[in-house]
Amino acid sequence: MNLGQMLEETCQRFPEHVAVISEDRPFTYSALNDAVNALGNALRELGAKKEDKIAIVLHNCPEFVISYFAAQKIGAVAVTLNTASTAHELQYLLVNCEARILITTASNAARYESILDKVPLCRHVIVTDRTEPAVPASPDASDFWSLIGHSSSSLELPDLADDDPAVMIYTSGLTGRPLGAVLTQRNLVSQSALLGNLCHVNNADLGLSVIPLFHSFGAVANMLGTIRVGAGLVLMDHFSVDEIFQVVCRRNVSFIAAVPRLFLGMLFYEEADRYDIHSLKFCITGGATMPPQYVPEFNEKFHTILVDGYGLTESSPVCTLSRPDGPQKPGSIGTAIPGVEIRIVNEEGAECPHGEVGELVLRGENVMKGYYRDEAATREVMKDGWLHSGDLAYRDEEGFFFLTGRKKRMIITSGFNVYPREVEMVLENHPAVRAARVISKPNLLRGEIVKAFIVRDSRIPVENRQILRHCRTYLSSYKVPREIEFVDSIPNL
Repeated sequence: MNLGQMLEETCQRFPEHVAVISEDRPFTYSALNDAVNALGNALRELGAKKEDKIAIVLHNCPEFVISYFAAQKIGAVAVTLNTASTAHELQYLLVNCEARILITTASNAARYESILDKVPLCRHVIVTDRTEPAVPASPDASDFWSLIGHSSSSLELPDLADDDPAVMIYTSGLTGRPLGAVLTQRNLVSQSALLGNLCHVNNADLGLSVIPLFHSFGAVANMLGTIRVGAGLVLMDHFSVDEIFQVVCRRNVSFIAAVPRLFLGMLFYEEADRYDIHSLKFCITGGATMPPQYVPEFNEKFHTILVDGYGLTESSPVCTLSRPDGPQKPGSIGTAIPGVEIRIVNEEGAECPHGEVGELVLRGENVMKGYYRDEAATREVMKDGWLHSGDLAYRDEEGFFFLTGRKKRMIITSGFNVYPREVEMVLENHPAVRAARVISKPNLLRGEIVKAFIVRDSRIPVENRQILRHCRTYLSSYKVPREIEFVDSIPNL
């Protein structure tokens, strides 16, 4: 089965079930599939062929889902790009991925107008906003819904192999520069089964998507997982914590997959008791580890189960997950998912005993095909069939994994080893911290001390002493930063 067939099968089983809802715009699976097929035909009319790259720069909206699957239905590759990309960044990405078509909003297209003539292969721009004019300077700009309205909803699916490319997602990667991770049909179909198989989601459930679908976590944990089982998905883009509670309460949302920041916001929200969110069966957190002491409090307050997972863009992304119906270990990223083998190895490549920190490496049906047009970078992370994550972790005797930091970034202070990523994760889980970077600073007495650069959330006032109090709750004293510098952006160190 491939992703296009997956949508077809779900549509046949649940044609009148609601697939996605956005701003009170519901799409049944039948309506969604018809729109996908029509756009697929339109893309073919514009010249898109198998393995051509379709760049998608859209927020969480039905048009994103339609564009993503339209690419799949014609055997093209959906290149999902961050909506915050500057024109300079987008130029590099479009050239690097060799995009033939760009699908975005009219306002974004106008913002990117200056670079489109520098992207020779990208000859077509499709804008999704009916109410906004197309881009005047781009004669090939087309209206998304007009294309769908003038195209047939009957589409012949191509023959695709499991190893054919399906999606490309750019990541700063394990090497530090933007790299396009090529994910295959096999990668993503296997990941789409996780929500149903491990979390027991079915067609009666409704998920809430607040993290971007252009991110691998958002695409798999929300979009692909729900479509695989015929569940529904509420799409939100800009929102407040209060709006999250309103939607969960009004829509009877069953689950949320998001980053710890959102769940901490829910936990600390003073008006939370006004809402009855008994429908929320479980929550999945990823992207960082939820502060372990907050997990029981969250579960008790909202009568739900918060589980942690771990992944990489290069692994499509999920590698580990705690099970909602299994044992929970706050602070752990869970156990390996089915079909994935994980080892913790030392510098010589030998497997570490339980409890010893080493690099997390993995292999399985979730591992990417490689970085697009960069064999050297692929070889750096793929060694003897194993994907090297660059993350440091240990495994306990029950198979649960715990992250401790990143490889080769270590501080030695007063003889103690400090892994910067561990400190950064704690800092970034403070509601007032948008981003953090931890480095070593030479010190006469201690050799090195821990210094943190922090980007504050302008909406939440915070002082050094509050950050330090937060750190001391979760870190040994030698790991707590001895210097904090508030900055507008994280310095490139």
